[in-house]
Amino acid sequence: MEAKAIARHIRVTPMKARRVVNLVRGKQANEALAILKFAPQAASEPVSKVLASAVANARVLADRDGVAFDESDLYISEAFVDEGPTMKRFQPRAQGRAYRINKRTSHITLVVATPEKEEDQ
Repeated sequence: MEAKAIARHIRVTPMKARRVVNLVRGKQANEALAILKFAPQAASEPVSKVLASAVANARVLADRDGVAFDESDLYISEAFVDEGPTMKRFQPRAQGRAYRINKRTSHITLVVATPEKEEDQ
């Protein structure tokens, strides 16, 4: 079983969000939530919210399909951060110049899955 959650237009740069996502990629979902809870990076909060949403989506899918659900079986099968739209702002500088400030946004995607059992032996 596989469940997905996406957070779009998050006001954190993609490079900073990727640093946090790389910490938890491939880990078990409960362990990843614990890592994100104590990570000092500011991007760990939106990533943990996306992970919690993916786990909740998995629970809903399991209930809908009538499948037994165990949260401890879930692991992060896919995790990536894409660049969202950039807000362009201008800062006044000396002698009438203006410097552009790019306020970048991110699209965070996490997919949680249960390990598939090999039964064709």
